[in-house]
Amino acid sequence: MKRILVVGASAAGLAAAETLRREGFDGTLTLVGDEPEAPYDRPPLSKQILSGEWSAGRLPLRPPADLDALGLDLRLGVAATGLDLAERTVRLADGAVVPYDGLVVATGVRPRRLPGRGAHVLRTLDDALALRGRLGPGRRLAVVGAGFLGAEAAAVARGLGCEVTLLEPAPVPLAHALGEHVGRVLSRAHLEHGVNLRTGVTVTEVDEGGVRLADGELVEADEVLVAIGSLPNTEWLAGSGLTVADGLVCDAYCAAAPDVYAAGDVARWHNPLFGTSMRIEHRTNAAEQGMAAARNLLHPEARRPFAPVPYFWSDQYDMKIQAYGQLRGHDGVAVMEGDLDERRFLAAYRTGDRLTGVLTVGMPPKAIRPWRQAIAAGADRLPASA
Repeated sequence: MKRILVVGASAAGLAAAETLRREGFDGTLTLVGDEPEAPYDRPPLSKQILSGEWSAGRLPLRPPADLDALGLDLRLGVAATGLDLAERTVRLADGAVVPYDGLVVATGVRPRRLPGRGAHVLRTLDDALALRGRLGPGRRLAVVGAGFLGAEAAAVARGLGCEVTLLEPAPVPLAHALGEHVGRVLSRAHLEHGVNLRTGVTVTEVDEGGVRLADGELVEADEVLVAIGSLPNTEWLAGSGLTVADGLVCDAYCAAAPDVYAAGDVARWHNPLFGTSMRIEHRTNAAEQGMAAARNLLHPEARRPFAPVPYFWSDQYDMKIQAYGQLRGHDGVAVMEGDLDERRFLAAYRTGDRLTGVLTVGMPPKAIRPWRQAIAAGADRLPASA
């Protein structure tokens, strides 16, 4: 293998490129990214960048010298537009055709949008800077979607003195993933900080002066942030012969085809630890999967299944939220330590008879680590009635 191409210059793509070099690959290594910036970190966009606590200069994942040391054929500001598996080439938006012997797909996701014009989304550095420039004391912000991204942005906006309306179609935000009781705890924090949280409402479009609800009501706002989920960037793979279904479908080794692997937000792979297909949009998973995909591509004789215990975190007001495992689709949840009302607790999640997830709010990192190990071991530490 003399030429390896990594499409996607973010956390997963960079992790793959670094791993390839670290594992001894000394051939041509091309890294393609559709943004003009060198690989940078995305979680701070909805936190430190949006609040103004950080400057954009703190976002790059590696200093220029470290990138130079990788000896990359670095192509930034140009998107991939097509893949020919038979010819082993990728077409780029600038007309270039890049050959490869091995390919890592790490093209990530893009935000879902609503009909209408003028709304913000929050995925890129430019998105975050554009929204940051419009926030301040007395400004009215409508956030559509009370998932983690929308909740984080709402918390930051309140800290900047904005009047915030948070709009969510579900009766309890995040209940589908975290359970109703935990969802209510997180919701209460927003209410206590002065957010106008409206649940059970559906936004149909962005309108002049705000957003329009399904019943015709106009929710007035100076700025609108749409945070209603993401779509995998797989359009460029159309006609390639690869299987695409809410992401690029891979096996347990992150392989989508011979010598074609995927990593990060775009990858839908079979996680043997949980016995199910999953696609995870979390920073930690992106880096871990990038490394795993690179190793499996470079050393096919020693491939290992990628079977992580997923991890994510969120910062909202004074709450530090951390979670391990697969929380969605749980059959039961039980508070094992702390107290929900104090917003300092550890909740464990059961699917069938198995412990599959754990979430903490306001607890030290050492409180959650043993539970991660228990999830990895397939333990049952919940009462059957939970």
